[in-house]
Amino acid sequence: MSAPSVTEQLPEPVQASITDLVSIIQSVWDTSFLGLSVGAGLAALGVIVIAFVFRGLFSSVIIHRVRNATEKTETQLDDKLLEALYGPIKMIPVIIGVYIAVNILGLRGEDAAISGDSLVQTLVILALFWALHNAVEPVAHLFKPLRRALNPVMIDWLSKALKILFVVIGVAAALSAWGIPVAPVIGGLGLLGVAVGLGAQDLFKNLIAGILILTEKRFVPGEWIKVDGVVEGTVEQINFRSTLVRRFDKGPVYVPNAFLSDKAVTNFSRMTHRRISWVIGVEYKTTTDQLAYIRDEVLDWVLNHPEFAKPPEVSTFMHVDKFGPSSIDFFLYCFTTTTNWGEWLRIKEELAFAIKRIVEEAGTGFAFPSTTVYMDDGAELFVPPKVKKHTPHDDPEKQNRQIARGENHDGESGDGR
Repeated sequence: MSAPSVTEQLPEPVQASITDLVSIIQSVWDTSFLGLSVGAGLAALGVIVIAFVFRGLFSSVIIHRVRNATEKTETQLDDKLLEALYGPIKMIPVIIGVYIAVNILGLRGEDAAISGDSLVQTLVILALFWALHNAVEPVAHLFKPLRRALNPVMIDWLSKALKILFVVIGVAAALSAWGIPVAPVIGGLGLLGVAVGLGAQDLFKNLIAGILILTEKRFVPGEWIKVDGVVEGTVEQINFRSTLVRRFDKGPVYVPNAFLSDKAVTNFSRMTHRRISWVIGVEYKTTTDQLAYIRDEVLDWVLNHPEFAKPPEVSTFMHVDKFGPSSIDFFLYCFTTTTNWGEWLRIKEELAFAIKRIVEEAGTGFAFPSTTVYMDDGAELFVPPKVKKHTPHDDPEKQNRQIARGENHDGESGDGR
């Protein structure tokens, strides 16, 4: 016969108290972790911690090996895709850990305090649409024919629109996973959108204007444009509402797209040639032979220079144009083959040196603005009177009296008589 336990040897009131205490401890253990067992909660937390530890191992080992494999391929698409999907891929161990923890806690039933299935679905939706969102930009670079048909800015706009679409669909899917009806939410957002739209008409006007700019291909980033009375500079970005134009003094100008859509835009970057239009004045003493020599030599120099465009592609002229106020004026009109500003300045400099040399070879010179005064034979020349230089020892009062009498400082009459 076994010996009685220590509890059985205690008085009955004490035994009842110990039994109640054990029941309380058991109840606390079974329900204190958000209504669940503490043991199950600790096990679930341990699984999640292990999942996060394995997440770091997963990213440092497996993804690193995949990256090494993609670097050996010729295409850059797999490298860009791996870089874009790096974050979503690292969520795989976390999703697995949360799924195991949900099973440990028994949160998969309908009576569970929290829907574990909804939690796992939400994480899967987050990883999926995060991956789609990040993959838009690398995949967009595959459509090179489409980029040529539209333009890079339009592709960027479509990429942004797809990213926003994936975010909206992802949020809607996550709400559906928790049993929240999406239709009323969309209806409420629609009413809100109408209210916002009434107060943001300029925003939508600029958005539509930006789309028109892109479809008409008025300009693209990197081009030099000018809008009279608005801005002149290089286009840097074409955004939904405004376009960033960098002026030549490096100051940024944010121009609403409506201004660039409604007004005339000069796109200097699409010039086929760059023009030189000069008026060259020579002295009036230049003879007709000298004028003809200058005209023929300058025109011959331009037509034989490889960096000047030739007729009939462009118009090229060098003629005596008019008799100016102080010069006989030539009119030179020609175009360079380059549109680059720096190269154009260099070619203009060469042309200036050549014209100066030709004018000097002709034996004449350049005229400059001057004025000639012709005197009539009966014109009287006015000569101002001589004034004696002031000396410090002169008496000021005496000088004043002499000036009042019309005398010089030496006492003579002011008219020289």
